[in-house]
Amino acid sequence: MTEDNGCLRVGQTAPDFTATAVYDQEFLETKLSNYRGKYVVVFFYPLDFTFVCPTEITAFSDRYEEFKALNTEVLGISVDSEFSHLAWIQTDRKSGGVGDLHYPLVSDIKKEISTAYNVLEPDAGVALRGLFIVDKEGVIQYATVNNLAFGRSVDETLRILQAIQHVQSHPDEVCPAGWTPGAQTMNPDPVKSKDYFASV
Repeated sequence: MTEDNGCLRVGQTAPDFTATAVYDQEFLETKLSNYRGKYVVVFFYPLDFTFVCPTEITAFSDRYEEFKALNTEVLGISVDSEFSHLAWIQTDRKSGGVGDLHYPLVSDIKKEISTAYNVLEPDAGVALRGLFIVDKEGVIQYATVNNLAFGRSVDETLRILQAIQHVQSHPDEVCPAGWTPGAQTMNPDPVKSKDYFASV
């Protein structure tokens, strides 16, 4: 279990970080605040060269264009070094690697980022599967943490991202459970909300 330090919640500014990342088989410096003006999916995973992790990492890469179309960048983060990231990227998928990716893998070798986001599993020394959606202003709008043994859904991440963007661009609307783009929304008013309930 991670210790709940109570200092990171939805609605707060995402902790900024500067770290080395691997993208296009090159090392580059990545800073979260450089993405202001875009949405960012920040997801943590335990380790390179493991089992569930490559399925998530390649799934996000294979769907990257859908995130890009929504003015969103993706950052994958683990406690591995940039050299481990590079070796994993240079290993093809059929051999347990991830191959070339459409987004950077960030090195958190000092475990400072995973600590700041309260996803570090101290006994194992790795990050739990935390996923955060940060909006254009740098504010955390969504946060979820899975245990180590099961992966996350790209479909659900996209759905939540689209709901966030919808309510931010339509401040008089809220999205009911399971909402998808094009579905009916609700007016958060005791009287006006009855229009929604009467229709479902």
